[in-house]
Amino acid sequence: MPAGGLVSLLGEDPRTYRSHALHTSDRTYMEINCYTDILIELLHARGHEPMAVMGATVEVDFEGDQWTFFKPPPEDLTQLFGLDVHEMQPYRALEDQIAEQIANGRTLTVELDSWYLPDTAATSYHSEHVKSSIVAEAIDREEQLLRYFHATGLYELRGEDYRGAFRLGAGTGQEILPPYTELVRFDAGTALRGEQLRAAARELLRVRLQRRPQTNPFERFGAQLERELPLLLQGASDYHSYAFATVRMAGSAFEATASFVAWLLREDGALAHDALGRVVEGCKSLSFRLARRREFDPRPMIAEIAAAWDQAMVRLDDLSR
Repeated sequence: MPAGGLVSLLGEDPRTYRSHALHTSDRTYMEINCYTDILIELLHARGHEPMAVMGATVEVDFEGDQWTFFKPPPEDLTQLFGLDVHEMQPYRALEDQIAEQIANGRTLTVELDSWYLPDTAATSYHSEHVKSSIVAEAIDREEQLLRYFHATGLYELRGEDYRGAFRLGAGTGQEILPPYTELVRFDAGTALRGEQLRAAARELLRVRLQRRPQTNPFERFGAQLERELPLLLQGASDYHSYAFATVRMAGSAFEATASFVAWLLREDGALAHDALGRVVEGCKSLSFRLARRREFDPRPMIAEIAAAWDQAMVRLDDLSR
């Protein structure tokens, strides 16, 4: 067990940390999802290019009542960055496990309650209990301080939030399930850089394209939306939850695909990038129409988005041969 005091993985400071380009304010969706976002920032902080693993977003599909919650495939993380992420057993005090793993040059992903995460001040901080994934960057058990990657950057919590996040206060007994945790190791292989990284990302794209949806997922989503829309308009369904699991989930994933295409294929990928941009804008526009809670025909919008998805996939197929 490491001695007391601050134990840090990379020595980063939330006050000076600069987020990756996938999380800048000029994007339609600044966040992809809580899990993917923390890996983006962890890789970025270690000097890697997380864009390389975003090619797997071409596999994102409509799952019947929601879109795929995208996670970078563990095998791609290993091949590209030498990163190994696997589930860990939280059998003792979580803060002690975090301190020990960071001292050993590793870290943990942890599901915490956003109620205690100060960076969620605009949504759930001290107002709603929502699980969210973080990556620990530093911890000081004596000062009750945790620095963590979450959403679009690096943040810090302490004091009462620290005690709440780690369930150190009253009313946090054994009847509460321990959080889901993963161990993140950086010694699973050689981290690729430069043209080697691009070449490996291009080969992975070819493999992932073979696993993409066999039928147009937006057409299937459109059929489901037609059935669901009357309930949304009547207020029988939670619009915000529905929008997050559908149009926002799809839009943010395919915006990441577009950024990946621009990074990997440059000018050659312009047609696919533009088509993916129309997918993203279509998801955004559809979200706005749904938010109005007024009756409308979603079929023309869905048809445009579905056509753009087809165009992007056909072009990427051509470029991957």
